[in-house]
Amino acid sequence: MPVKTIRQALNDTLRYEMRRDPSIILLGEDIVGGACGGGQEDVYGGVFGVTKGLVQEFGRSRIIDTPISESAFVGTAAGAACTGLRPVVDLMFFDFIGVCFDQIYNQIAKFRYMFGGKQQTPLVIRGMIGAGMRGGAQHSNMLHPMVTMVPGLKVVMPSNAYDAKGLLISAIRDNDPVIFLEHKTLYEEACEVPDEEYAIPFGEANFTREGSDVTIVAISAMVRRANEVADKLAKEGISVEVIDPRTVSPLDEESIIESVEMTGRLVVVDEANPRCGLASDIAGIIAERGFHALRAPVKMVTAPHTPVPFAPELEDLYVPSEERIEKAVREVLEA
Repeated sequence: MPVKTIRQALNDTLRYEMRRDPSIILLGEDIVGGACGGGQEDVYGGVFGVTKGLVQEFGRSRIIDTPISESAFVGTAAGAACTGLRPVVDLMFFDFIGVCFDQIYNQIAKFRYMFGGKQQTPLVIRGMIGAGMRGGAQHSNMLHPMVTMVPGLKVVMPSNAYDAKGLLISAIRDNDPVIFLEHKTLYEEACEVPDEEYAIPFGEANFTREGSDVTIVAISAMVRRANEVADKLAKEGISVEVIDPRTVSPLDEESIIESVEMTGRLVVVDEANPRCGLASDIAGIIAERGFHALRAPVKMVTAPHTPVPFAPELEDLYVPSEERIEKAVREVLEA
């Protein structure tokens, strides 16, 4: 089975789906890049090259470089999705959602509801999330809580190349709007990815490690760090179960609750800020539906409630580390 990076898996999936379905179009800033590359075609393929090479096969009528106006091209995609096309929008850094949030939460997310279920909106919005690349406060946020709380949106957060392919196939073929969030530090992460097509259903978590002492629910890039902590603690006889939700809306609440009922302990690891975030949401679910099973208070390992710092040393401290995850696991065990 071939080994592919997340970047390669996403590129292959977009190519395969566009060959399969001529109604799929791609829109975004510099997803081709020829207009800003001295006349050279296919200069960029997006900030991290995910769409590179696609224009040579599908042309500029389907791979569309847009002006620097998120409100314009997200609005264009909304209209296109309502009239028979299946747009995949590259929002670039997801921090830019503030410019087009009205189009997303007040229009796209509500079309099916407002029209009594008669209007489908098959639209995917891809965005890059997360710190660790020295992008500063305006290019490094984890804003998935903003879209997770919006009814009508599905929110996908793959942590590896295998899931990235299967989840993107499901997202593109879904008849409702999907927010597809890619952590920028994971693009070079590689694993075995089949060449043949497969779809991963939304709302089904992945148990990346099985254990009986502590449950860790980890989001996006934090899955890798949680796995490393689990492997380290296993050498001491501490059995840690790691759950990757893969989609945060819908969220596989049942799998998380069942795991906590077995282990009695929960650590939630999310790079987003702590207030009104996914970690507090999952902790609240367990407090309401799984409190009887808890042997210790739920621990949340998150970024601090501050903007992402630009200084490399501070940015490294900002992102939840393996040391902080391990400390939280040991604290719930001692409790």
